[in-house]
Amino acid sequence: MVHVRVDERIKAQATETLAAMGLSVSDAVRAFLMRVVADKQMPFALEVPNAKTRAAMAEADEMARTHRVRFDTAAELLDDLEKNSRK
Repeated sequence: MVHVRVDERIKAQATETLAAMGLSVSDAVRAFLMRVVADKQMPFALEVPNAKTRAAMAEADEMARTHRVRFDTAAELLDDLEKNSRK
């Protein structure tokens, strides 16, 4: 038995998508694990983030931690993006 914590929205969307393929979530997990065993690797590419991506992720983590940047509306976000793209 495998127990996995998954966001309810993701689970619902995956359930719907898999049902359209004639599969249950359990069927998909079994297929995934069978591929891992058969291939001795993940059945899709996993890549290490490059330096630019790692820097962006660190910046996002810092912004979230310090609450440095927050916008009340999408318009404020877009205005800020446009203003800072000129720098």
